[in-house]
Amino acid sequence: MREFADWNQKVKKTFNATSNEVVLTVTEAGNFIGLSKDEMKQYVDKNKLTKVPIMRSVHRYLLLKSEIDQIVRRV
Repeated sequence: MREFADWNQKVKKTFNATSNEVVLTVTEAGNFIGLSKDEMKQYVDKNKLTKVPIMRSVHRYLLLKSEIDQIVRRV
């Protein structure tokens, strides 16, 4: 039986394997800061964080782990 893999996690894994920048999903980033997925999306827009676009999807994106780490250090 095949194991289910979240689509966002597949994209993240592929991106991390081919880039020197490490990325997180919106949910993962929110968990680091203590926000829900929806709250994190608002936080990203309000604070103009870098959105790494995902091909074939207008509303999905990944976030740079380095930016999230800086936020966590400040909090």
